[in-house]
Amino acid sequence: MSAIDWLLESDEPAVRYLTRRDLLGEDALGDAAHILDGPKVKALFAGQQADGGFGYHPYTKFGGAHWRLVSLVELAVPAGEPRALAALETVFDWLTSPGRARSLVVINSLVRRCASMEGNALAVASRLGCALDPRAEQLARSLVEWQWPDGGWNCDKKASGRSSSFHESLPAMWGLHEYAAATRADWAAEASARAAEMYLEHRLFRSLRTGRVLKDQWLSPRQPPYWHYDILQGLLILSRMGRAADPRALDALEVLESLRDRDDRWAARGYWWKLGDGKANTDVVDWGRGGPNELLTLNALRVFASVESAAPPPLVGGPVST
Repeated sequence: MSAIDWLLESDEPAVRYLTRRDLLGEDALGDAAHILDGPKVKALFAGQQADGGFGYHPYTKFGGAHWRLVSLVELAVPAGEPRALAALETVFDWLTSPGRARSLVVINSLVRRCASMEGNALAVASRLGCALDPRAEQLARSLVEWQWPDGGWNCDKKASGRSSSFHESLPAMWGLHEYAAATRADWAAEASARAAEMYLEHRLFRSLRTGRVLKDQWLSPRQPPYWHYDILQGLLILSRMGRAADPRALDALEVLESLRDRDDRWAARGYWWKLGDGKANTDVVDWGRGGPNELLTLNALRVFASVESAAPPPLVGGPVST
């Protein structure tokens, strides 16, 4: 059985829908109509309170609204879904509160902030149809203001200022890209492109100085990645920006290809999650531990599909006249 046929047999309508839409180019309206009935989607909405949250702080790892919403939009929950919008309100309230603004730390003229929080929230808001909400613009403007000279972001108070955090920068890049796509804000697109350049200059996982692998762990994709960086997640966001076919991404693509099993599928190379009640570093969804992983396989195939469909780069200086 091919990997695509295997994905089309998933019990999660979102997986079937995204496979048909992104890999086969079909409208997949039948599967789209049942996304909210999927077992993972149902589990992510389970336990929602009257205030839109889930009984604890939005950032509680990993059952808070912040984390659930990231998973829900990756499972193609439709824009305007009332339960998702209610959860987003709790995230907006947290991230745009006066107290959070007062906690901003600036050292050597560089903002030290966990920009993944604003980045994920901005991406979620944009996917859910809320990009024009003034609070979404506030998040986007803040990310641009906090961006470091190399194009990324960092929360480490001891960092020299020369290098951003791969972990913190990827969600921020994603959020600005989604916001720019929804609003056509050139300033957000430019900031996202600067961040993409940072990853591409590093070939997604290498030292600029020595060319060595910066973190072996980055070469082992896991699902969900949560706040952790890895090359598949990096390539996935770059593919959404139309940048995964950049020649500087070739090393990462070759590593990703090497992780493909004989059945044309990908398995998790470790785990960040454990099943529980959503509190104390547990997740409410069983994302799969043994054998091939549906979402890793789907995302890897989406990356390669993006690369294969990319138009060849233009000739420098234009075509040669004859």
